[in-house]
Amino acid sequence: MTNSARNMYALSIDQCVDLIASIGKKRTVIVEGPMGTGKTTGIKHGLKKKFPDHIYVEFACTDKDIQDLSAPKFMQKLEGMVSDYVSFVPNEELGVHHGKPIILNFDEIAKALEPVKKAVRRVMLERMINTLQLHPDSIVYGTTNLAQEGLGDMFQAHQRNAVIMVQSRQPTTEEYLDYGINNGFDPSLLGFVKDTPALAMTFLDFKDPEDNIYGHDPRKASSGSFWTNRSGEIASDVLKLRHTMDDTTLTQALMGTVGDRCAMDLMAFVKLADQMPKRDDILNDPKNAKIPTSASAVVMVVFRSLTGMDKKYIDPFMEYLVRLDQEAQGMFANGVRNPKYHAQQVVMTNGKFTEWAMKNNYMFSADKK
Repeated sequence: MTNSARNMYALSIDQCVDLIASIGKKRTVIVEGPMGTGKTTGIKHGLKKKFPDHIYVEFACTDKDIQDLSAPKFMQKLEGMVSDYVSFVPNEELGVHHGKPIILNFDEIAKALEPVKKAVRRVMLERMINTLQLHPDSIVYGTTNLAQEGLGDMFQAHQRNAVIMVQSRQPTTEEYLDYGINNGFDPSLLGFVKDTPALAMTFLDFKDPEDNIYGHDPRKASSGSFWTNRSGEIASDVLKLRHTMDDTTLTQALMGTVGDRCAMDLMAFVKLADQMPKRDDILNDPKNAKIPTSASAVVMVVFRSLTGMDKKYIDPFMEYLVRLDQEAQGMFANGVRNPKYHAQQVVMTNGKFTEWAMKNNYMFSADKK
């Protein structure tokens, strides 16, 4: 299959989870994907949700050598044996000692030393670690980066031929916003993501590497920081603490997180925060709380409200929401409709929200899960 075809059929994190859940007990799936896109964490959370009784085990392949997989244990001869002998006890990180169903991820498997790749091959093929058999309900898979990224990810032909190699894709802007809303990201960061479609692209999407101004591109020399979904989350943590630092310190910290160009553009969004009403302003006086003059600041108000929604805030926010334009109101509604939205039940069972939904022809059903 050509690289262009693999890119076209690349899977979302949720699709990778579904594939591993379907076949992972018998066959090993290796997920190759762009750096910093949530492969390890996203698949881990998805599988743990599907298999809550399994023990999750992550074997970090990049810091292992062959001797790290098992250690010798001296065994005395028993009746009928001709000598003492040595057995091998597996590393705790492999999880076989539990004797229970496990989810075993060989993280960064394609960067592992060649002896480690050879040693874990039996685990991936036969679900055996030395002489020990994994529980039959155990799931084995691996995650690693794309070879094209130039990070040293490599498999020999016979290694690839023994597993199912799939390519994951960069999350879309909407997927990243959903994740950020449900994980408390800074609203300035979320507003910047929504307004900057290039952040949802990788070097594979750019014909000319010079057009890739935010992300890593192995086709051009660069030693600086750059944007990924992972570094974006780090930038959100920095932005949440901006009240503790001056603008110069904040800008330098962001440059060292997402790169110079990205940090400068992000700081422009941070400046918009002055236009936003405080949460307490909306909570205490929703009919008179400030309405931002810029569309980007309005977006940040909506994201902040989705992220921090609770039973105390929903009533006054609905009074404030109707003062915003229709696009902002629709953006809030679409955020609530997402099945993964953490406060969906709080919003959808609120009388003011249901009244607004009926007036605006929005059809909802509260999530009963």
